[in-house]
Amino acid sequence: MRVARTKWPWLLNYDEFLYPPRLNREQSSSETTAKYKAGLAKRLLNDSETARICDLTGGMGIDCIALAVGQPLGDSVCTEVDYVELNAELCSLMEHNRKVLGLENLHVHQADSMEWISSGGKYYDILYIDPARRSSSGHKVSAFEDCEPNIIEHLPALLDRCRWLMVKASPMIDISLAQRQLSLVTEIHILSIKGECKEVLFVCGQQEKETTIYCNGLSAAKGYEHQFCRSDELSAVPCFCTEVKQYLYEPDAALMKGGAFNLICQWFGVEKLARNTQLYTSETHIESFPGRAFRVLGEIHLSRKEVSHAIAEGKAHVITRNYPVEAATLQRQLGLKEGGQLFIVATTVGTHKVGLLCCPATQQDDFLKVK
Repeated sequence: MRVARTKWPWLLNYDEFLYPPRLNREQSSSETTAKYKAGLAKRLLNDSETARICDLTGGMGIDCIALAVGQPLGDSVCTEVDYVELNAELCSLMEHNRKVLGLENLHVHQADSMEWISSGGKYYDILYIDPARRSSSGHKVSAFEDCEPNIIEHLPALLDRCRWLMVKASPMIDISLAQRQLSLVTEIHILSIKGECKEVLFVCGQQEKETTIYCNGLSAAKGYEHQFCRSDELSAVPCFCTEVKQYLYEPDAALMKGGAFNLICQWFGVEKLARNTQLYTSETHIESFPGRAFRVLGEIHLSRKEVSHAIAEGKAHVITRNYPVEAATLQRQLGLKEGGQLFIVATTVGTHKVGLLCCPATQQDDFLKVK
């Protein structure tokens, strides 16, 4: 219930809702990402009044619920949602929860998903699949061919049974490789919450077109969406700085995963530190920038002596970007403890390795403990 308060707060309205075992809860979508997928499905269906969706890897069923339920998660997306799951216990729980939530348009089926889609005879507007990303030994995996089911192996059968195939992938997925493996990828959606990449969704259609990449920050306080095609990024001309200015920016995880590195300069009027340094700078604070923003207090030589002289408390957060030493290693080398209000950013500006002493962009001077 402690997890539910933050991950699925809407379900707390239903005292009789039954939760599955821990592993299924951990693997489940959050209410926030499920609601996003319901909105995406509604757009793909073009507000069709009669539509059929099948979730081939039902699990806890949060995505199915978002697709089938009305407010407050969103308008009901379609007239029929099939939940397919091999695990009998999960199917029993979903049948109970379907009745608790009053979802008459959601149907539970205990079956092997690939057998179901191959022999069922139904054609769906959207097939949704979230392959299990754990090996037989219990280790996490990310590549499609290592997941269960292996959707690359079954891809022709999946595409033959739907207008749209929606695939949820690991946040660690290699997007370029996955796009080559899947057929007819029309959209890629990268979802982040509070600076962490949570999901990558691939949408496959029936016609070949240039893929649109959607980078979405779903945090309530500072949400954003930016979309682009790979050709847009390749044709965008980045602006490089000659020196680091007063403010420094680290893009949000979804933008980093999507690879909109050159376009960020155009979207926000910032300058890139170096070709392979995905950090940006500006003279004035750009409050709308999606990601972390720092105020640069000055350059600092990355030696234990100078750092101990500059940082009174011996505490700072260390960030490395395009730098030959990892953050944890550099922090030990500098004799710093994690914490405090200051940041040391070790990076490359142009062709030079530099250290930058920073604080959060909104930090007031009188709170800084700098000698």
